Amino acid sequence: MDYLRRKLTVRAQGQSLVLIKRPIESGEHVLQKALLWALYLPRYPNLRVEVELPQPSRYKPDLLALDRQDDPVFWGECGVVALDKLRFLLNRYRQTHFVFSKWATRLDPFADLIQKALPTNHRTAPVELIGFPADADKYIGEDGAISIASGNFELRRWD
Repeated sequence: MDYLRRKLTVRAQGQSLVLIKRPIESGEHVLQKALLWALYLPRYPNLRVEVELPQPSRYKPDLLALDRQDDPVFWGECGVVALDKLRFLLNRYRQTHFVFSKWATRLDPFADLIQKALPTNHRTAPVELIGFPADADKYIGEDGAISIASGNFELRRWD
């Protein structure tokens, strides 16, 4: 995926998204953001990529949707996430739907980390883990249109 252009323009649900690949960022990371955006845009029409939370936070999401009070209702993370970050996020934002994505790897080790990080107190929003296959770039057409469905990736969910 190192061949990915510096700028990727994708389309889904009648919207366009321009992603800029930073020098330190892998092509797979950019593609995961695009695919998650397309997958969750129908449920979260105000979903944004690479934006800061309105309130100060030590973490910045890859994808974010806010409610009318500027609280996060959706938070997407692509790639590597450490256990301390998982614990903080899942405890601090109990009403936030979290989605973590991985590229071409086994999900079991990260699923175990999520299980360890889940708070003992009740969460009111789901936590999901998505595993994209190594060839998931095929779901982005030459024209940038994304067509991916639930059967095109592995999904684990905690309610």
